[in-house]
Amino acid sequence: MVDVSSLINKADVLNEALPFIQKFKDSIAVVKFGGSAMENPELTRKTMRDIVLLEAIGMKMVVVHGGGKAISARLKELGVETRFVNGLRVTDDATISVVDDVLHNNTNKSLVDGITAVGGRGVSISGKKIMRAEKLWSKDAATGEKLDIGYVGKVIAVDVNPVLDALKYKFIPVITPLAMDFHGQTYNINADTAACEIAKALQARKLVFLSDVPGILRDPKEESTLISVIRTSEVDGLIAEGVLSGGMLPKIQSSVSAIKAGTKEVHMIDGRNPHSLLLEIFTNSGIGTEIIEG
Repeated sequence: MVDVSSLINKADVLNEALPFIQKFKDSIAVVKFGGSAMENPELTRKTMRDIVLLEAIGMKMVVVHGGGKAISARLKELGVETRFVNGLRVTDDATISVVDDVLHNNTNKSLVDGITAVGGRGVSISGKKIMRAEKLWSKDAATGEKLDIGYVGKVIAVDVNPVLDALKYKFIPVITPLAMDFHGQTYNINADTAACEIAKALQARKLVFLSDVPGILRDPKEESTLISVIRTSEVDGLIAEGVLSGGMLPKIQSSVSAIKAGTKEVHMIDGRNPHSLLLEIFTNSGIGTEIIEG
């Protein structure tokens, strides 16, 4: 027997999504995919399927991925020490070679294959092809002294033409967080930063961070304290209150930078929840934190 009420509920969901589908048609959305979801094949498959769905209904999807856990695992296998300074991986000669190999031949290939497996058209684009960087120095918090963290870069230019060409022909670009300097040296780029710089250069409508937290919480121990919407004018106050701190600061600063450059909305959502991307974009309430100008 047909469950009519269930079918009606599904129709209601589609009706709720309609104004959002109309609003975001032909818009560019950059999705930064990272965290634990990347380590879970089923979650990864569902996320790639959601991205393919968004592309099928008219959005222009761009994926920028991390790969930190896979890189750390490979370095451990090779007996290479992993060190972090202020949240950034110290990247020496041995490490940059591993980073390059894992990101291109493992993580990126897996995501492109995942998009293809669910009926999409993924295409790999090396960050080295589109991003130019210069060496990034860290700083000792106590002394202010500059710290050399190796081949870690700061993006200074983005050539979006290869990305736009891919979008023109209905491909979903999947981009590695790597860059080169003007002498051909490869640099490791923080994936959040890479996604932000690419979104800015593309004038993307949306920038979405899929990570391991529900969004921005007033109390990190209480998911009920999720802040659904933050305006850029509120950011400094939230930093002063200590609500925004630690690893969330670079994401917030990148978000504000992207919004100032023309991105309309930045979303921070929990990639561990199936279909979180669809729920955030296509429902009235959303499930994460949206950052907007104001």
